[in-house]
Amino acid sequence: MTKLNIVGLKESSTTIDPTDNGTFEHIGAKGGTEQMYQGLMERLPDDLKSKFNIICSRVRAIDPNKKNILWLHDTWDDPESQHLKDLKSLERFEKLVFVSHYQQSTYNLGLGVPYAKGLVLQNAIVPIEEHVKPKGTINLIYHTTPHRGLEILIPVVEFLARTGVDFHLDVYSSFKIYGWEQRDEPYKELFDRCTRHPNITYHGYQPNHVVREALKKAHIYAYPNIWPETSAISVIEAMSAGCTVICPNFAALPETCANFAVMYGWNENANAHANQFAGILKMVIDGFWDDYNQDRLKLQKVYFDSFYNWDLRGSQWRDFLTSISS
Repeated sequence: MTKLNIVGLKESSTTIDPTDNGTFEHIGAKGGTEQMYQGLMERLPDDLKSKFNIICSRVRAIDPNKKNILWLHDTWDDPESQHLKDLKSLERFEKLVFVSHYQQSTYNLGLGVPYAKGLVLQNAIVPIEEHVKPKGTINLIYHTTPHRGLEILIPVVEFLARTGVDFHLDVYSSFKIYGWEQRDEPYKELFDRCTRHPNITYHGYQPNHVVREALKKAHIYAYPNIWPETSAISVIEAMSAGCTVICPNFAALPETCANFAVMYGWNENANAHANQFAGILKMVIDGFWDDYNQDRLKLQKVYFDSFYNWDLRGSQWRDFLTSISS
C-alpha cells in the first residue's frame, strides 16, 4: 500500500464564557453537551428541577438553595475540571455524574475524585427510525467536529479513490455546532479538499435532524478518531442508524461501542494510523453486505436503541435525583 503522509492539525481554543448551567446555548451551540442538557430538562418534572441545580462541566454558579449536581462531559485534564482536586470544591456538589465508566476512572486516577462521590449515567438519543439502506455505491459518513479525525480520514479516502474503490463520503463537520465557527480556520484547506473531490460532499454544519436523515442513507461511519472521547454521541447515532462504525480502541470508544464496532488498535503515529485505517476501511466497504455483517448490524440496532434510549435514561435520572432529594 502507498504510504500516506499525515502532517496533523492543531486545535485552537476559545475564550467564550459559558452560561451558569455550563453550556454554550447562549451563542447557539448545539453540541453534545447542549443536546444532553436539553434532552434531560425536557424529561425532568418541575418538582425535581426546583430541588436541583445541574451544571454541565464548567462551574460558574453554585445555587445555595438547591442541591448542586456536576454533570461532567469533558476529559479529566480539561482546565475546567482541575478544581475537583480541591476537597472544598468537590464538597460543593451533592454528586458528580459521569457519561462513561472510562471517564469516571480517569477522574479518579488523574484528579483523585473518589468513586463514591459520583455515578455513571451514559448519554442517550432518540433512536433512529427503521429504514432500508440504499444499494449500489457504499456511502460513508463523518458527522462530528474536524479535530476528532478528519485529517486522517480525508487522505485515506483520497487514496482509496485513486485505487478505484467505489464509495461516496458525506462530511458534516464544523465548529459552528458549538457557535465557534472561527475555529474552522485551521481546517479550511481540508474542507476545500472535500469540496473539490468528486467522491466527497462537504455539508459543513447541519442541524441534528438533517444529520439523522443522512445517517439513514449511510452505510459506514468512518471515524479514525484522534480525540479522547468521554462518550461518543455521533457513534451512538450511527449505531442506531444501522451503520458499521470503524474506529480505534481509544478512550471511551470501546465502552460506547460495546464490541459492535470494527475496532482497531489506536496508534500515536498519524501516518501509521492512516495506513492501518485505509486497509480496514477498504475491507469493510467490500464486505458491508455480507450476511455476517448484516446480522451483526441488526443486533447492534436492537442494543443501541434499547440501552442508549432517552426513555430509559430519563427514568434513571429521575430515579437518581428522587433518591437524593430529601
